[in-house]
Order: sequence, then C-alpha cells, then structure tokens
Amino acid sequence: MKDILELFLTFAKIGLFTFGGGYAMISIIENICVEKKKWITHEEMMNITIVAESTPGPVAVNCATFVGFKKKGFAGALAATFGVIIPSFVVIYLIAMFLNHFLEITWIANAFKGIKIAVGILIFDAGLKMLKKMKKQKFMLIVFICSTLLMIFITVLAWNFSSISMMLIAGAVSMVVFLIESRKAGEKK
Repeated sequence: MKDILELFLTFAKIGLFTFGGGYAMISIIENICVEKKKWITHEEMMNITIVAESTPGPVAVNCATFVGFKKKGFAGALAATFGVIIPSFVVIYLIAMFLNHFLEITWIANAFKGIKIAVGILIFDAGLKMLKKMKKQKFMLIVFICSTLLMIFITVLAWNFSSISMMLIAGAVSMVVFLIESRKAGEKK
C-alpha cells in the first residue's frame, strides 16, 4: 500500500506543478522516475515516450500508467494515472469557474507568458535528452534530420500540416526500410 501511495503522490506532484501538457512533463517524469527513484531505465523511458506518442491519450498519462504498471501492476497503473490526472482536473475546474475574470488579472496574464517560454524549454530539454541517449544509427539520424527540417520548413511557410501525419509518414518509411533490410538479410543466408 505504501508503494501505491508513493506512486499516486509522485505523479500528483508532477501533475500539479507541470504546465504545458504531456510533452513538458516528459522531462520531469524522466528526472523523477529514472534518475531519482530509479523505477525505470532511460531506455524504458525512451520506449514508453515513443509508444505513448503513438497511442491514444495524453503522453503524460500514458507514461504514468506504464511506470505505475511496471512498479506495482494494475493497482500501480491506476494510482499513477489518477495521480497525474486529478491535480490537472482540479486546477482546470477551478480556472473554468472563474475564467471570465481569470485572464484579465495582469500578473496572471504575464505569468502565462513566462510559462509559455518555460514549457518550450522543458520540451526542448526532453528532446535533447532523448537525442543524446538514442542509439546513433545512420537511418535514425537521417529520419531525425529530415523531420526536423520539414517541421521548420512547414512552420516558416505556415502550412497546415499535422505533426501526426509526419509521425505516420516517418513510421511508414521506417517500416519500408526495415522490410528491405530484412529481405536483404534473408537473401544473404
């Protein structure tokens, strides 16, 4: 029961003090769950981030569910998931009750401007950490560079192109390359 409570409180703290959504939480989840508590490895964190992006639901919720399940099974998954969801729900509920006047308060409007910058830095930090820990394979590096350049190009030209579509295209290209390499390996035997 102590471990279940620890999972809930850990993810409640993450959910309460992280602004900017799941991508901003990745860096904090990694810091707490990998480096401080050692519940999962860096490799597992990278894998779950990839899977969490590919499955329905918020990235942070999917990460919390995985960590909780790995630590304490189904009960751990529930505790971690509720831990990360409940604080955000309560905060959003309270803001919604007073939304008409909330953003009119000057210091809150200014705080949100600062939070936008912090969220960008957190997302950038998470991406850099994953890039450093990624196995340096030629194909993965090519996909990364092409995706980055394409996203910059799309942003500069202000095209309406979904990042989900880009992930699907990268996944399809990866699958084709994998099938070609598998076939070549089979022919060599």
